[in-house]
Amino acid sequence: MAEKHELGITVKKADDMPEWYSQVVVKSGLADYSPVRGTMIIRPYGYRIWENIQSYFNDVLKKRNVENAYFPMFIPESFFKKEAEHAAGFKAEVAWVEQKEGDGERYALRPTSETIMYDSYAKWIRSWRDLPLRINQWCNIVRWEVKDVKMFLRSREFLWQEGHCVYETKKECDKETKLFLKEYQKLSENMLAIPVIAGRKTEKEKFSGALYTLTIEALMPDGKALQMGTSHNLGQGFAKAFNIKYVGKDEKEHDVWQSSWGFSTRLIGSIVLMHGDDKGLVLPPKIAPNKAVIVPILFEETREKVLAKAKEIAKKLKKYDALVDERDEYTPGFKFNEWELKGVPIRIEIGPKDLENNSVILVRRDNGEKKTVKIDNIAKEIKQTLNDIQKSLFDKAKKFLDSHVAEVDSYEQLKQETAKGNMAVANHCGSVECEEEIKTDTNGITTRAVMPGKAEGSCIKCGKKAEYKVYFARNY
Repeated sequence: MAEKHELGITVKKADDMPEWYSQVVVKSGLADYSPVRGTMIIRPYGYRIWENIQSYFNDVLKKRNVENAYFPMFIPESFFKKEAEHAAGFKAEVAWVEQKEGDGERYALRPTSETIMYDSYAKWIRSWRDLPLRINQWCNIVRWEVKDVKMFLRSREFLWQEGHCVYETKKECDKETKLFLKEYQKLSENMLAIPVIAGRKTEKEKFSGALYTLTIEALMPDGKALQMGTSHNLGQGFAKAFNIKYVGKDEKEHDVWQSSWGFSTRLIGSIVLMHGDDKGLVLPPKIAPNKAVIVPILFEETREKVLAKAKEIAKKLKKYDALVDERDEYTPGFKFNEWELKGVPIRIEIGPKDLENNSVILVRRDNGEKKTVKIDNIAKEIKQTLNDIQKSLFDKAKKFLDSHVAEVDSYEQLKQETAKGNMAVANHCGSVECEEEIKTDTNGITTRAVMPGKAEGSCIKCGKKAEYKVYFARNY
């Protein structure tokens, strides 16, 4: 018990989710607090999860003919002023570098990269033969909007990918704006085992300077929505501001159409929130750095034989990044607790009796289920169990989402359902002012995504004709 208390989580997820979350992130080795206020340190274990996400999505980018590049993090102040709506939307979040002699103007630390990238696009694009242009960059972002960090969920600096594409026509732009949102949905549901609601953002919540914004939204166990990724049709506003034109097949000059899309290290936070339990992390196998850990039960007289067999098994499971915990200074119980805290999907126990029987004990992290498996069948058994865990985590999360979305007919119902930790679906007039009133009156309930199609009836708040049905929730 002393070992578990020293290592483990001291609060229950259901009792104090913010404290539970912070403890899981720090004690599992995902991240740590930084001496710089509002920032965080991503530790190797957390960064390996980010690398797995990057690896998966780089394959998607290659399939979709998107190339990776890198642009400066310093953005001239004059670039922001070129697109007024965009500049206004980011005004409160921009961190400025003090102007130095010879620079000529202030530089912003990149809050997003549209402006610095589109200055180059204007030079690179000349004719229809240069289109479509699809570029992505993996980089850090600085938004001076928070003082106290919520690791992975909200901080002044974070990592993300941002795709920026250029097209001849609105039709092409619309198609791929939707396409990349679909890719985000696949990433979330197939890799992270987190179901999402996809839809359009309202005018109030859309990206500054965009024609429209599409989003995927997840609902966390505490009833708060988490935006997992967005895709924007930027229209031609940035093209006009930065003079991005092309000569078409008709030999006339045209403004281009543009899209941008991105997700961030916030995805790591979503995994912790959605799947974690009172013991710590529960990692979906497809994203886990190590999909299995082998804990040999060591006694002096059988130590070498058991350890040799454990290492032999690890070689068989090399494709799953299986590791052997052969540390002498810790008891098996301590090791079990530590690897549960770290969320490794499968634990394999092997001791002298198991060796005699040519078998191991296989333990699932998601539900604690144990079973005896013959060593000769271990690779096949691990593959099947990992698939079962991945599916089980998604099914559990999907069941939670489906049971926590409520359609409401009155403003009071909306407040009641969100207070219970549900997403509320309600009619809305589409007015920015009305939406702002709801947020102010309820101390933070916002629109998350618009449902497709027109709504019948009246707005939940103001009583005017409804423009659409929309998901409402509190959010991170």
